[in-house]
Amino acid sequence: MAGATAFAFLVALEAAARHYGLPGPLTNQAREVLCAPKSGFLLYAGLALTMVVLTWRQRFAALGAAIGVDLAFAAVRWATGTGVAHGQPFGNGALWVLLGCGVVAVTRRTGPERVLLLKGVGLGLLLVTGRKTGDTWLLITSKTRPMVLDQYVATADHALGNPSWLVGRLVTAGGPVGFNLLDIVYGQLAVAAVAVALYQLRGVAADRRFPRHHLVRTFLLIGLLGPAVYMVFPVVGPVFAYGTGADHWASVSLWPARPPHGHWPVADLWPRTVPRITAPHPVRYDGFTPRNCMPSLHTAWATAIFVHSRRGPRALRWAGAFWLAATVTATLGFGYHYGADLLAGVVFALTVEAALRTFDRDWERSGLWLVAHGTAVFAALLLSYRWLPLEMATHRWVAGPLLVLATASVVLHYARTVNRWDPRPAPTVRRRAPQAELV
Repeated sequence: MAGATAFAFLVALEAAARHYGLPGPLTNQAREVLCAPKSGFLLYAGLALTMVVLTWRQRFAALGAAIGVDLAFAAVRWATGTGVAHGQPFGNGALWVLLGCGVVAVTRRTGPERVLLLKGVGLGLLLVTGRKTGDTWLLITSKTRPMVLDQYVATADHALGNPSWLVGRLVTAGGPVGFNLLDIVYGQLAVAAVAVALYQLRGVAADRRFPRHHLVRTFLLIGLLGPAVYMVFPVVGPVFAYGTGADHWASVSLWPARPPHGHWPVADLWPRTVPRITAPHPVRYDGFTPRNCMPSLHTAWATAIFVHSRRGPRALRWAGAFWLAATVTATLGFGYHYGADLLAGVVFALTVEAALRTFDRDWERSGLWLVAHGTAVFAALLLSYRWLPLEMATHRWVAGPLLVLATASVVLHYARTVNRWDPRPAPTVRRRAPQAELV
């Protein structure tokens, strides 16, 4: 039933994209069987998720086959003089092996072994297809929401001290090194999620079953639900509404510069000059920039990674904390988000995580209260940004602490509830052996 629903959803998105004359998620995924993929790292991350159901010998064989196919593709492209204009020159092999595992599951496996392998293939393909689905959602937001609400969020952000302008100056002053380090962290968030998920799923091959809850579930549901909020609250971000867009970073980026963006900003202020406090109003924007700011899904995903890394070893916990800090710095410093977006992203992530865990616990009352709390705070944040931004900006010393306290209340409620559900084992106390008495 879930598989049929997911397929119907993908077909609907494909039809919506075709309505605007562009390929949808199914077409984009199918073309990567032969064409250079948009993200080879993501395809290999999906393969890594599938390999949790395989033995070590099968994992080495699958990885070797994927690399071999990629080398064959590279040789054919070199021999025919076919360059890679868009995307990355690797990753096709990972997709081929993913699909091959599905064929093996259907033709060579039976019973529980077939189900387990199909679950592994489905998990890997869901991660990859989720990215394509997100791209299509962003296209739909740019085509169906001509008016953006950036002035409202920018005005409300005065209550938080305009953090995007502050961090934007710091990242700009850091030059190419700081920017590109943060850019790598920002762009490979899914790979970080897979690293945490692989730790959580490390016992699947031995136990022959998946754990009831793991990071991939939360990661995918955030990506599925978040764009729906984009449709309700379309925002493009400070670097686009108040700056020069992606052109701002063209001189320091390691990646090839794209043609001029051709956007129409409210004013060229970011990150030098904070906009004045005036009555906000909707602004008409271009038809190709995604309205993907409210909430900050990068912050939501990084929060989910942080939460799920807490039960891992020390190195994984430090990595989760680093990825959250670096992602927050990048979202603000690149001008992709306002501070208000980040607060909404944290509340959104914890509410989704709480809903999944409450579902696993048969809708336990404490979990339902947590989900209701998170939903109420998230709705209150969006309503205040839309209808009270001017009041928040003029009474910043009241509104700012209230926004932070509202977010902190959800964080504290989540931590207390989850700690009751999953109490940490008490540390083992070693007793010293009694010493012989001296005579």
